[in-house]
Amino acid sequence: MSLDVDASAAEATSLPIGYGKRLMVAAGRSSRELGTKIANRLGVELTDPGLKTFADGEVYCRYEESIRGADIFIVQSTCGHEEEGLTANDALMELLVMVDAAVGASAHRVIAVLPWYGYSRQDKKSAPREPITARLVAKMLETAGIDRLLTMDLHAGQMQGFFSKPVDHMTAMPILTQFVKDQLGEDTDIVIISPDAGRVKLTRKFAQKVGKPYALLEKERPAQEVAEIGYVIGDVKGKVAVIVDDIIDTGGTLAAAAQTVLDEGAREVYAVATHGIFSGNAFDTLTAAPLSGIVVTDTVPLRDGAPESIRVLTSADILTDSVRRIFTDDSVSEIFAGENQLF
Repeated sequence: MSLDVDASAAEATSLPIGYGKRLMVAAGRSSRELGTKIANRLGVELTDPGLKTFADGEVYCRYEESIRGADIFIVQSTCGHEEEGLTANDALMELLVMVDAAVGASAHRVIAVLPWYGYSRQDKKSAPREPITARLVAKMLETAGIDRLLTMDLHAGQMQGFFSKPVDHMTAMPILTQFVKDQLGEDTDIVIISPDAGRVKLTRKFAQKVGKPYALLEKERPAQEVAEIGYVIGDVKGKVAVIVDDIIDTGGTLAAAAQTVLDEGAREVYAVATHGIFSGNAFDTLTAAPLSGIVVTDTVPLRDGAPESIRVLTSADILTDSVRRIFTDDSVSEIFAGENQLF
């Protein structure tokens, strides 16, 4: 009996030469601009998730093209977006719906890309009967069906332990340190300031990268979103101070910190942070604050009305490189020479 196979039949049943995984990028309405930047850098079209909100507030999603068998990266910071009419809770629910839709559409892998991980400050019980909401969000994402999480500058690195799935923890430190060196000059008498004891490890690493000394602000927080700055530990007299933090929210803590540093004799004060949330009256507070400049990244979209002192750098390059390496199963930590675990 002949074992020859008809050539046309073999051609019809075999995989085409060069067959491989498909890479797709989708974005929720809180991160559409950042998602577009990532897709453009990867050379792919941004996949339309078909999002809309019904009259009763429910979120709907239906991908406009097949995602079967693809590795889909869903970009969505769980933050509010004024122009889209979204709150942080809307963005979170939208992300969960997008993940569930991708799982149901037989995507090969679903990777949630959260440049800003909402609820990350609720990462422990600070008082009796409080929830650990950052852990709850992790459970919700895994229940929805993510295979992996890609995020940037978590408020506490230990939050990775809330996940049983792999977590890639990126940092904007290379972007921010390079900006300080380029804009303020390596010859400038700079001191890097930690806003509290919890940021000392980050500040020390930042100061090492810039090649400058660092100092510490003593701070107490009597209640949520309320901070009282005490005094400066370290020498700031006559120097240009750069306050380094992961988040700027209402701006009250930063304004008080800047005034404290100036009172201790600093020449001028700048602030750099990864996530510029700027909620409530933050813009008014920061406009009145004695700050020469504020630098954040685009992990959270900057709403209208921002003062000219705020400058936004893009995190798209780091996130794009991370997405590419995850897709090709290359080392992600090599992006930072293994130094992305900072906290």
